[in-house]
Amino acid sequence: MSTSDSRGGREAAIVESTRRMIAAAVLFSHQVAEQLKLGPSDAQFMTLLDMHGPLTPGRLAELTGLRTGTVTGVLDRLEHAGFVRRDRDPGDRRKVIVSLNQEEIAARVDPHYAGQAQGMVELLKRYDDEQLAVITDFMAAVAASRRP
Repeated sequence: MSTSDSRGGREAAIVESTRRMIAAAVLFSHQVAEQLKLGPSDAQFMTLLDMHGPLTPGRLAELTGLRTGTVTGVLDRLEHAGFVRRDRDPGDRRKVIVSLNQEEIAARVDPHYAGQAQGMVELLKRYDDEQLAVITDFMAAVAASRRP
């Protein structure tokens, strides 16, 4: 039995493939950000807003681990580009709520990721329903262990 056929070999291969996938995703995200004339972390803020819904700048700082001044700079860029808006919280006018401008995202951001999404769907056709359940479980567990 070769090393790659052993459990340890498979685990090492999964860890290495995951690292390569993350690196490729981060680099692709940076390329998209550059094309949109945004900073490298700006797309990640949009992802957080997409996942969690409207958030306060303070909550974005907590989720990203960035300082509030840095968050303000990111939000300034995203608002200037038309990707987010800041509104007063109707329940507490002292608070600001940041939300995505979905129309602008759909028009200017989503097209950059459409090819990747289609490629993923094509790749997943290689697997049967049972295998997809395992992949789904694994990916959800990885995402939960790294959740901001």
